[in-house]
Amino acid sequence: MSDISYCDEHGYFDSATCPTCGTSGTHILNGSTRRQVSKFLSGALRHFPDDAGLDLDDAGWTTLNTVVDRASEKYGIDREAVEGIIRTDPKGRFEVDDGRVRAAYGHSVAVDLDSGGTPVPDTLYHGTSPDALVSIREEGLKPMSRQYVHLSESVDDAKEVGSRHAADPVILQINAAPMQADGQTITKRGKSVYTTDHVPPRYLSELD
Repeated sequence: MSDISYCDEHGYFDSATCPTCGTSGTHILNGSTRRQVSKFLSGALRHFPDDAGLDLDDAGWTTLNTVVDRASEKYGIDREAVEGIIRTDPKGRFEVDDGRVRAAYGHSVAVDLDSGGTPVPDTLYHGTSPDALVSIREEGLKPMSRQYVHLSESVDDAKEVGSRHAADPVILQINAAPMQADGQTITKRGKSVYTTDHVPPRYLSELD
């Protein structure tokens, strides 16, 4: 991952210069530590809050101060570095609101993520292993170990996700518009991830 820097005018960024004004800014954190802490924060807010010393409310929120303290204890970094990681996450995995922070999606612990009301594309995608196709054709997409089914906004994103499960993943196309018209909720989480409880087989097709 890239280093994080801070521009006094435009905030945190992770490119060579501030994408808005072109200044080099103040260096905040190196890419190696950023990767380690980002993995820790994702895991703590999604899967093991108790082990990390975090107390999540019903909607998955916890205080930003506590998250900063836990990351500082484990990695010796300051608040500025933690906020930089959260606010520059390339996939938008974190949400910050009024001194609180939570994972935007991907939970295996029980939380109730309220719908953001963001428009959903007519078509979404999901990358999976060829071995899973038989059950998917019969039962559709289910959350499995997570709380929700995760869908991608683009074929490339779906391929990236699917490559975690197979060298040559299968890409499924989800007909999101009729799904929603039939009363099933799809919610945008982060920058390009969408979640839903279940995708029945009738809304699925395989891309060539």
